[in-house]
Amino acid sequence: MDRTQFIRELLKDVYDPELGVNIVDLGLVFDIRDQGDSVYVQMTLTTPGCPMHDTIVGGVRRVLEDSLGISEVEVELVWEPRWSPHMMSEDAKRELGF
Repeated sequence: MDRTQFIRELLKDVYDPELGVNIVDLGLVFDIRDQGDSVYVQMTLTTPGCPMHDTIVGGVRRVLEDSLGISEVEVELVWEPRWSPHMMSEDAKRELGF
């Protein structure tokens, strides 16, 4: 497994607290760039006004900083493409009853 895939696996430990599903299976993570001593993550949230914004973004930073021993994690939130349930993994769809 390459490091980018490893980072994606680490992000499965970050959950949307309202839905109880991790952000990778929800389809929220669009891009990961491993830059050695820093990581860039491009992602979205289920809605632009998501009340769990700080919790989720903070979780991404915390998991990557703690697991990789890095001090710089850039999280860019984007709103295009807009999130929809079809972006979820099959496991997430089953778990949420889709």
